[in-house]
Amino acid sequence: MPKRPVKKEEFARMAEEAPITRVVAVILRHAVEGKASDIHIEPMKKELRVRFRVDGVLQTNLLLPLKIHPAVVARVKILSNLKIDETRIPQDGRFSTKVGGKDVDFRVSTFPTTLGEKAVMRVLDASEGVKSFEELGLERRNYDVLNAAIKKPYGMILSTGPTGSGKTTTLYAVLNLLNKEGVNITTLEDPVEYFIEGINQSQVRPDIGYSFAQGLRHMLRQDPDVIMVGEIRDEETAALATHAALTGHIVLSTLHTNNALGVAPRLLDLDVAAFLIPSALSLAIAQRLVRVLCPHCKKKVKPDPKAKEIILEELEKLPPAIKKDVKVPEPLMVYQAQGCKKCNSTGYLGRIALFEILEMTNQLGEIILKEPTEAKIEEEARRQGMTTMKQDGVLKVLDGVTSLEEVLRAAEI
Repeated sequence: MPKRPVKKEEFARMAEEAPITRVVAVILRHAVEGKASDIHIEPMKKELRVRFRVDGVLQTNLLLPLKIHPAVVARVKILSNLKIDETRIPQDGRFSTKVGGKDVDFRVSTFPTTLGEKAVMRVLDASEGVKSFEELGLERRNYDVLNAAIKKPYGMILSTGPTGSGKTTTLYAVLNLLNKEGVNITTLEDPVEYFIEGINQSQVRPDIGYSFAQGLRHMLRQDPDVIMVGEIRDEETAALATHAALTGHIVLSTLHTNNALGVAPRLLDLDVAAFLIPSALSLAIAQRLVRVLCPHCKKKVKPDPKAKEIILEELEKLPPAIKKDVKVPEPLMVYQAQGCKKCNSTGYLGRIALFEILEMTNQLGEIILKEPTEAKIEEEARRQGMTTMKQDGVLKVLDGVTSLEEVLRAAEI
């Protein structure tokens, strides 16, 4: 018999009476079933608030009696092997448990606040984790360019974007395609988000001197074919990653820049010699996440004049190779979020990425050596037919995947 959903008032009463282990187990189950990416357990003045982040948006899920707060946080700490009696400093940990018949990892972070300790758990559901290129939102030229790059025997593929934009998920998708019997793949991560069978994954520990740079040095002695480094954040890691790409390895990593055009200038900032970048860098990928319109309730509407103008303007700027295949309906129609039971009245269900991918070419190599400004790099990006994240978003709006509001929120940089 299917389990009846627990009403909020009923849960609050049950929370006072039930063992804390059961309270925490129900919170975890609700989060996994509701496809939440994060669980926030936070003390307020009068109650304990539990919020779930679903499709990038935080929503209050439960309000519990404040008196159970210390016991709930203590239970989370016991699960993740943290010090129960230490409440003055932040702590990090992780644990695995079975939820609904599948193994789910939770990454835990506790944080002291004026009202008591707050706990945040990142839900790492392996069944949701590794996605195909199509599921990520890679299509048209972006799909072809990335597919070609991973077939090369060496080179750096750098994914860029703000925290929570899905960079690591994209790199995992690439790793999954490269994960074959004859290939040695080693990763350095902080933290290891998803465990992939057949890949050697290592967690950095800066507190004991095991940093990205230190780990990368040792990794190169492990006879790797493919290397993934969680993030290039300093000169030493940048130099080692560049060296690895030049000596016959595929190197995957992330970098913090606003767009794909900023990757080469950022590497120069990190003291990578300009003459090494054209040979080492293969692709620069920038991405942002947008919510996907709920297929059960999305509604076809005529866009208002301003929205129509934005759409037509972006389509006009599309590279010729892509523009010739885009059919603009007459009259122009787009889809709008409505809200139904299936999507909890939000109008959206799941997320997808908007991409822009800059490919290393001889022309781009010359620009990096002579005049590596974003304006010059942008000229070359146009010449090679790169679509910007905003253009990729507008194409997804025309396909009915997302709304224009979502695209403008994510890609107006």
